[in-house]
Amino acid sequence: MSPTELHSFYEELVRRLRDRGVVCAITSGLACVHYGVAESTKDCDLLCHPGSFAELLALLAGTRVEEVACQYRGNNSPPLDARWHRGGWTSHFEWVARDETVTLDVFGHALRESSPWEQDLVGLYAGPQTVAEMKRTNRDKDWSFITALGLRMLEADDAKGWLHIFNADTLAKLVQTIPCPPEIAGKRPALDLALSSDPRIAGALNAERKFWEELDRRRIQMMERHLRPYVAAIRKARSGRQLPLLEEHRLRIECASKHLAENPLKDYGLQRYIEETRNGLIDSGLIPKEALAWLPDVMVYFEFLNG
Repeated sequence: MSPTELHSFYEELVRRLRDRGVVCAITSGLACVHYGVAESTKDCDLLCHPGSFAELLALLAGTRVEEVACQYRGNNSPPLDARWHRGGWTSHFEWVARDETVTLDVFGHALRESSPWEQDLVGLYAGPQTVAEMKRTNRDKDWSFITALGLRMLEADDAKGWLHIFNADTLAKLVQTIPCPPEIAGKRPALDLALSSDPRIAGALNAERKFWEELDRRRIQMMERHLRPYVAAIRKARSGRQLPLLEEHRLRIECASKHLAENPLKDYGLQRYIEETRNGLIDSGLIPKEALAWLPDVMVYFEFLNG
């Protein structure tokens, strides 16, 4: 498929799901293309309400690409089940066609969602607020998209865009032309530095970005550690077989029930996870100690794990 054909394939998948009453939306890279802040991507990340996973699974089982059936991707994909998605897991699917592999990653919750993603939809897509929050990763390439999405939001008179500007020069220009509501500035200490033209703003933005990157790195490490016994169980149960999607799904549920923790971050302790990340930034010398005062309260971005 060409990028345009792939784009249309994913959008049609969402339309078919919504025709079945499923609350869902395209997010991440393909949403960045839709909002004009990225040029192209071959992958699709899909947000789907966990209460509709059965409908999604049935549609995937009946959807073919070049006569090729959908399947779980590799041994390390958790099952498409609300129990694990409530804990921040993601399910991975693919169609291994003749000329290329078409992929689909499914999220029941938007990672780092400060409010329900279902309340932030724009057509077939997750809103820019949700997309920007999901892009706060430890991958360098994602950060320019976050600032670009913040700018799009401010241009559309959405004040939450202030929460996503991570370029110091851009922020300095914006505070001269667009008013920042006090309730928004109160959520992000770096904004107070920008509003007062404090020269420490670049350092504050760097510290905030390092904080988000380290939060994501530690999250991934923890999830990967819990994933290992599940992957071993899947590999043994499959024994190299390629199973139909629904049969494969039942096998993964069985293995996950025995070998995969549903909510590793909650089990570890969300406050502990956040505090250890903050302290680790200082201990490793990634940010100076005084920069702790510039870091935002991020618990709101992880509250969904307590649901």
